[in-house]
Amino acid sequence: MFSLSGGKDSAAAAFAASLWLDGVGHPHELRSAIHADLGMIEWKSTPRLVEMTAEKLAVPLSVVRRKAGGLISRWEQRWKSSLARYEDLTTYQLVSPWSSAKLRYCTSETKVAPIGAHLRRELAGETILSVVGIRREESRARSSEPISKADTRFAAEANRAGTKMITWHPVIDWTASQVFAYHEAAGIELHEAYNMGATRLSCSFCVLAGMNNLAVSAASPGNHDSYRRIVALECQSAFSFQPDRWLADVAPGLLSHQSSGSSMRARDMATRRRALEARLPADLRFRLGWPPRVPSLAEANTIAEVRAELLETYKLKNRWGTAADVRERFAELHSTRKATA
Repeated sequence: MFSLSGGKDSAAAAFAASLWLDGVGHPHELRSAIHADLGMIEWKSTPRLVEMTAEKLAVPLSVVRRKAGGLISRWEQRWKSSLARYEDLTTYQLVSPWSSAKLRYCTSETKVAPIGAHLRRELAGETILSVVGIRREESRARSSEPISKADTRFAAEANRAGTKMITWHPVIDWTASQVFAYHEAAGIELHEAYNMGATRLSCSFCVLAGMNNLAVSAASPGNHDSYRRIVALECQSAFSFQPDRWLADVAPGLLSHQSSGSSMRARDMATRRRALEARLPADLRFRLGWPPRVPSLAEANTIAEVRAELLETYKLKNRWGTAADVRERFAELHSTRKATA
């Protein structure tokens, strides 16, 4: 099973693996490819390029998607949930809608989960060799990845169907230069993003991308609707797309005067939110098993004051407006936590 993203590494891995499999006599009819479509945030040219790559590999292609919507929808859903939980005082602080290096639910929910569901359904009882195009040169996290490993995410070792899976990284030790050279030598088409100057391909706008790759994406007209939709969520949430960068700053010329003004107001809101939340008792900040205790009356008064301003800012109901109300809500949550611990 070749995992195709549209990027250079996944294509190089697929063709290199296919050539090796030919050499050992592996039946071609047992090979296939899969692509996880991330929805609106995909480059418009990605679906067709993935289809062309599968055609050149001469394998059938399966395209899977997150049932609840693409990645941008997932971010919007997360923000809606953040507001609901804050209003309900089941969370201490407002939570950013964006995925991050430490919280890569974008990958787990929009790629891994749909692919896993497909494999469990379509290849139950089989031994699956999953070809994935990652390289050690890409990051510190990937620098220690083995060339192959047993993968039990979708095929647990003791599952009833007897499904087994091995993940294979055939280009793990290749450099980017070698990957580009391989594409040229083998006549494999590159994604348009590389020809525009991008160094990597992922979503059109990735939370982990550098300024160059974001700017390249913004330069493609096919990505403009995604850009504006993501900036709109920045404005609504007052959380920047990346910790140190507002996406609105990448291509301000694509925004209306109204959107630019909304972005400026969002930054002021973000500054004020951080100042308010800095007043909250640090040991009560949200973590697993929250809340750890019931705040004192003075602490509860501070929490109520902070929440009052933020709830008004985000146009949410203030259901626990006094210090006594806050203490009562914390006591209720703390009691529930202890009962289920």
